[in-house]
Amino acid sequence: MQRKVGITETVLRDAHQSLMATRMPFEDMAPILPLMDQAGYASLECWGGATFDACIRFLNENPWERLREMKKLAPNTPFQMLLRGQNLLGYRHYADDVVERFVQLSAENGIDIFRIFDALNDVRNLETALRAVKKTGKEAQLTICYTISEAHTLEYYEALAKEMVDMGADSICVKDMAGILTPTRGAELVSRLRQAIDVPIIVHTHATSGVAYMTYLKVVEAGANRVDCAISPMSEGTSQPATESMVIALNEAGYDCGVDVRILEQIADYFRPLKEKYIEEGLLDPKMLSPDPRAIIYQVPGGMLSNMYSQLKQAGATNRYEEVLKEVPLVREDLGFPPLVTPLSQMVGTQAAMNVLSGQRYKMVPNEVKGYLRGEYGKSPVPVDEEFRRSIIHDDVVIHDRPANHIEPEFESLTQEIGELAENDEDVLIYALFAQVGKDYLTKRRNPVVEEQATLSDEVVRVYAQMGGK
Repeated sequence: MQRKVGITETVLRDAHQSLMATRMPFEDMAPILPLMDQAGYASLECWGGATFDACIRFLNENPWERLREMKKLAPNTPFQMLLRGQNLLGYRHYADDVVERFVQLSAENGIDIFRIFDALNDVRNLETALRAVKKTGKEAQLTICYTISEAHTLEYYEALAKEMVDMGADSICVKDMAGILTPTRGAELVSRLRQAIDVPIIVHTHATSGVAYMTYLKVVEAGANRVDCAISPMSEGTSQPATESMVIALNEAGYDCGVDVRILEQIADYFRPLKEKYIEEGLLDPKMLSPDPRAIIYQVPGGMLSNMYSQLKQAGATNRYEEVLKEVPLVREDLGFPPLVTPLSQMVGTQAAMNVLSGQRYKMVPNEVKGYLRGEYGKSPVPVDEEFRRSIIHDDVVIHDRPANHIEPEFESLTQEIGELAENDEDVLIYALFAQVGKDYLTKRRNPVVEEQATLSDEVVRVYAQMGGK
């Protein structure tokens, strides 16, 4: 009997997040969703990560409405989201009552599988989200953020997986956000986990370094139950391995992926012209489509690479890209070897860029990095050198327990703050996760005519000024 190996399709979330900073609008997804629903995917990763932020910041879409519309168009395939534990989808820790309400509404609107991670693998930051998912009866998939350092040994990962299962995880995901999980190490890790735990094991990687296809084959041989892939036009480079290629290879190797390759071909045909459109519009930089083995050396995730390059481009400093890349592992070591995943990847990347562009290391330090050094994000994998810590935060108090213990319930106060702009709890959560951007989005939605009138008024003032006030 063939062993089943499930395929999670990432084109609706991580593929376009990693390749083009999450700029795919819902109108480009909607026409193909009914066909994707027939393909036989184990799950569609379609929400969470940076999609929520991008919807309100760049696409003028309601992320909750997007989720509901997706579910209408693809009702038969499990929907999966990426959730940053106590960070939810934002960049700070939120109070427990906000986490609980967010999970509840996500489940009600269509999410079936919650892939929950913490950037530091600090399980204390997973507790509330896990408990909230269990209340909904949906699948709680706890996540090991894979990285390499003196502390991240096979024994470390085995103990972490066991602790997660003991907490109540329904499945475990090995999340390799940088594409640094090599075939041999991947096989060793999954073999070790397979012997230690009896829940499904899912492996997520990126094609960034060029080894992902080999890694997937080896981890499946070692006992992985599912892998993450992206339909071919939106695959490879900083995205995931191509779905069709992986399914064909696994089927020939004697596994049953349960996916119809003929339907995959039709899905790929749909996305090919979209890919060309994104390249022409400048949303997708072809530079992100090529493998770069340096990822194994620098351990920089795909999304971080594309965002870092974009930021340097805006600063007119793309000529210093290589310098910043080389600074990343040095900053990471200073900060106690955190895995490079949101929000730590942004912190490390921004600090590395500041160190290079300012000409002096740690001359400028973002508030988020200072917060990290105060323990506001959790426990670092390796203790941070105290002299270095104090050189940045001086005499500030350092938190040693669960960071959210220090956050008072805030859902009610946020509801009062946003007032009439929020029509329901979903709107309150938009504001809670992204205060200023969320408020701007809700304001524009409520007063579109007023905004147009204000713009017209501004134009009148400009013309009047040009006429010398006459």
